[in-house]
Amino acid sequence: MRTFGHNTIDAVPNIDFYRQTAAPFGEKLSRPSLSELHDELDKEPFEDGLANGDEPSAAEEAAALAAKEGKGGTVKFGWVKGVLVRCMLNIWGVMLFIRMSWIVGQAGIGLTIAIILMASVVTTITGLSTSAIATNGFVRGGGAYYLISRSLGPEFGGSIGLIFAFANAVAVAMYVVGFAETVVEMLNDVDALMTDELNDIRIVGTLTIILLLGISVAGMEWEAKIVLLVILLAAIVNYFIGSFMSTESKEPKGFFGYNTAIFIENLGPDFRDDETFFSVFAIFFPAATGILAGANISGDLTDPQSAIPKGTLLAILITGITYVFVAISAGSCVVRDATGDHNDTVSDTVNCTDAACTLGYDFSICKEGGCQFGLMNDFQVMSLVSGFGPLISAGIFSATLSSALASLVSAPKVFQALCKDNIYPGLGVFAKGYGKNNEPLRGYVLTFCIGLAFILIAELNIIAPIISNFFLASYALINFSVFHASLANSPGWRPSFKYYNMWVSLAGAILCCVVMFVINWWAALVTLLIVLALYIYVSYKKPDVNWGSSTQALIYNQALTHCLNLTGVEDHVKNFRPQCLVLTGYPSSRPALLQLVHSFTKNVGLMVCGHIRTVTRRPNFKELSQDHARCQRWLNKKRIKAFYTTVFSDNLRHGTQFLLQAVGLGRLKPNTLVMGFKNNWSDGDMRDQKVYMDIQLFSDAFDLQFGVVILRLQDALDVSHIQGQGNPVFFCLSAFYPSAPKMLPDTIIHSWTRSEPDTDQFWFTQFTLGLKCVFVSAGLTLLIPFLLTNRSKWGDCRIRVFIGGKINRIDHDRRAMAMLLSRFRIDFSDIHVLGDINTKPKKHNKLTFKELIEPYRLKEDDMEQEAAERLKAQEPWRITDNELELYKAKTNRQIRLNELLKEHSNAAKLIVMSMPLARKGTVSSALYMCWLETLTKDVPPLLLVRGNHQSVLTFYS
Repeated sequence: MRTFGHNTIDAVPNIDFYRQTAAPFGEKLSRPSLSELHDELDKEPFEDGLANGDEPSAAEEAAALAAKEGKGGTVKFGWVKGVLVRCMLNIWGVMLFIRMSWIVGQAGIGLTIAIILMASVVTTITGLSTSAIATNGFVRGGGAYYLISRSLGPEFGGSIGLIFAFANAVAVAMYVVGFAETVVEMLNDVDALMTDELNDIRIVGTLTIILLLGISVAGMEWEAKIVLLVILLAAIVNYFIGSFMSTESKEPKGFFGYNTAIFIENLGPDFRDDETFFSVFAIFFPAATGILAGANISGDLTDPQSAIPKGTLLAILITGITYVFVAISAGSCVVRDATGDHNDTVSDTVNCTDAACTLGYDFSICKEGGCQFGLMNDFQVMSLVSGFGPLISAGIFSATLSSALASLVSAPKVFQALCKDNIYPGLGVFAKGYGKNNEPLRGYVLTFCIGLAFILIAELNIIAPIISNFFLASYALINFSVFHASLANSPGWRPSFKYYNMWVSLAGAILCCVVMFVINWWAALVTLLIVLALYIYVSYKKPDVNWGSSTQALIYNQALTHCLNLTGVEDHVKNFRPQCLVLTGYPSSRPALLQLVHSFTKNVGLMVCGHIRTVTRRPNFKELSQDHARCQRWLNKKRIKAFYTTVFSDNLRHGTQFLLQAVGLGRLKPNTLVMGFKNNWSDGDMRDQKVYMDIQLFSDAFDLQFGVVILRLQDALDVSHIQGQGNPVFFCLSAFYPSAPKMLPDTIIHSWTRSEPDTDQFWFTQFTLGLKCVFVSAGLTLLIPFLLTNRSKWGDCRIRVFIGGKINRIDHDRRAMAMLLSRFRIDFSDIHVLGDINTKPKKHNKLTFKELIEPYRLKEDDMEQEAAERLKAQEPWRITDNELELYKAKTNRQIRLNELLKEHSNAAKLIVMSMPLARKGTVSSALYMCWLETLTKDVPPLLLVRGNHQSVLTFYS
């Protein structure tokens, strides 16, 4: 294939390369992989698409378009139909017609405008935040749920999505009950009730929601909204026209037309019946909700990124201006109190100072109560002021039914998007869609059932309080999403809508929470508790989704920042924690080693599973990447808090050197090398075993300031031949976990100090519960058992300490050790001083050791000196006679320690001992391996520990 004048399969940028698999627009194409470009240049990966900038011909484009049209495209809405109209219908609620005048009477024109502006500030900030999220990539269906979940992750999105869908379903009932109450009041005025008021509300509400369901399912929702919008606009225009048409018949009821005296009198507040600014604000605020009506059907919009910002913000502006003008108009035309009596005119004997007095009416009797008209007393002021009263009633019907219809459509679509993501198992049945628009018919039925259940309550004051709080919780999280995404500073956060600010969004989130408690504090608490419960549930379940949320970005940002900050702080002994590089190979191959180390590093220190893969030719790095991902997933699935890393090397020592030098980042770097003891080290060619247990390997670790820990089980550590890597099975060896408090294992730990070059002096410690520690290695042998006893499975274990000493100093040594352990704040049950630690080992054990080393001896006395030197140079691991004589005392020490282990800790679940050391370059590998074999043979699971002799414990505060 040719691109830019030469043959290549490399492709120029194409939007179809970036589509997701389930992209609704266009087909996903696959770009050539790196391996195809690098290794397989003759392969053409573009079998189903166009590459290298080739464009389809006009005929091909026409054919593709005809094929799409033949299949029947989905019906999409523009920003006017899909967002602007829906938001205005939802915001212009029943509050506009039957509560706005009462709010003006209570708060006055000035504070009413302040209330409207406060509510508009909340909705405007939320609208800006919604616009920012909506323009940061393609938006699918799901509305508030989709916006929050893709920004903050499934935990917040899943919790708010469920309650938001439920709130919309209950909102259907709230609006329908409001409509039914108005209808029943009209029936009551003409004495035409069917049964009683409560049951009539239920009957009218049930019939109404059935009608609305039919409209939604039949796809006539948009046509219905056109009719409702026309009626609503006509009612509003009718009110403003009527405000200029004052008549004498309306004056006794308080309507005098625009008048300066009335405006001045109504400018200030006159709170009555224990009402306050915030209580009135709480009554008004639900009228400002509904700004997400367009975003809730984002999947049905032609261009959500453009439609949501324009439609939402313009709807907030238009409805906000409408509320302000209605407030000013009502406050300038109608007095607060009126009797409705034509005879209540001003007389010369009465001292009247109200605005009505200047217009010839005396309503001072209303101060005693009982008046039925005026802003404070009549909820139907807008009908009074309007030019044609029945049109206002039609406006009330339009407002309630349009809001109910919007909620009835929004709830199933939000719930369908939630179910598709499978956040909550068992709800997937509602994810299925029908028809060309993928309509959630099952969701409609569920919403209908929920709405009908609440309609049967027939009490608006019972079902209304928590609805606004649910919406506000969604608004708060949308605002917080923008703040969080901006704070994370992820390169992926680059919305095309630029008119937002992270701090303004944070202020909006806080303001939403404040408004929640202002409206109804107990409903706010209930909402927050529900969100918290759902958040905890989703966090615990950990759904298998990855949406690139800002939570992930912020965690990375914080981790990077903290890691860099730690590099400027010197290590302190009080903050020491074992950070282990564990040579596990595949993590599933050595579960006992992995589980034991995890027991004392979980939530305490770093654990890295190192895998050294020996190769003799060029390694397959592609396979390396796949293995890394698979093993890390395995660790995460088994809830092992560890990292996995692997290297290719020609042998174990070189691979270990690579890991010791390269693993870690700043202070998050291992300080302890952990490996398993190879039980069959004596089988096969010693040349291979030399690499495995070469003293130089430990010297490398000590030179790099690492401690060393070796675990030996009498059964093999490597179980990969049993499990198979294809389906790894994780299990714990019972040897590590006491099955009952009665089984309290002993642990032995010993260390030795160099008082003279050729003399070993021992401190011997033992723990009941299967642990052991040494002080000479700076406390690592004490710290590991202590950390193990903090785990619940080791919690019943006791610590017994054994120290080597002289018979005439047993009491003194015991008191000194008890004081030291107390200062380290390490609990122990008993301390034993072993006076027989320097006793010679038994003869048959010495003979067993002699048989063990026999195959590895050089036997230089049986050959010429030149031949012996040549053999020693070829096989440096062999043991010379001089070496045996030089380290005879140390050899006897290992044999004797094994005897003591069997005597004192034969029933232990785990033994922890100090690992023997030898001078660098003076002890052969074979002799050293024989020491370790002799020391650890036929004893319970044993942990050899050697710190880097830097203090890891302190008794200073």
